[in-house]
Amino acid sequence: MLTLDEAAKVTRTGDLWVFRGRSVPDRAIQTMTNSPVNHVGMAVVIEDLPPMMWHAELGRSLPDLWSGTHQRGVQLHDLREAVKVWADRYDQRAWLRQLEPEATREMEDAALRTIARLDGTPFPSTARMAARWARGRVPRRSRGEGTLESAYCAEVVAVTYEAMGLLPGRRPNWYDPGRFWSGDDLELLMGRRLGTEITVGVERTRP
Repeated sequence: MLTLDEAAKVTRTGDLWVFRGRSVPDRAIQTMTNSPVNHVGMAVVIEDLPPMMWHAELGRSLPDLWSGTHQRGVQLHDLREAVKVWADRYDQRAWLRQLEPEATREMEDAALRTIARLDGTPFPSTARMAARWARGRVPRRSRGEGTLESAYCAEVVAVTYEAMGLLPGRRPNWYDPGRFWSGDDLELLMGRRLGTEITVGVERTRP
């Protein structure tokens, strides 16, 4: 187990942060996707800037670091603050999976281009998210990266990984948070792999 500060110090661009909650919506996502987790985000660590979290959520409790505003949907947050919100406000357990070997400068540049393109994309309704995930199970030719009219967390990570050259082109709605859990055999390209989950302990302010 690592503390949040310890995990934030070692996290790098491309590392995944996965979360598991106990609320009714969290359980619904886990059941619908047959997954032990319900949320995933990607670390973005550029030079001497504080580590950031690239993900999608319904809330707007933190300022988006790309736009400078509070917004729902696809967002870039201060990583420590984002993990605290998910642990404290949303009652989520957190794990870190590290990308090995670490991302190259070219991969980081591709991630930043994806952030510029997708930041602020709306989060889909629960019904639409369920329908899109179900359609993603039906084999069909990939349409390429395109532009998402709305996006949930796993789609954001998948599209960013594709842009970084880590995943083959595939419809984003094929992915759900469980695809990024070690129990799923997610094969990465470019000679990369994801390490096993490291539990991250987060001190909570509420009982």
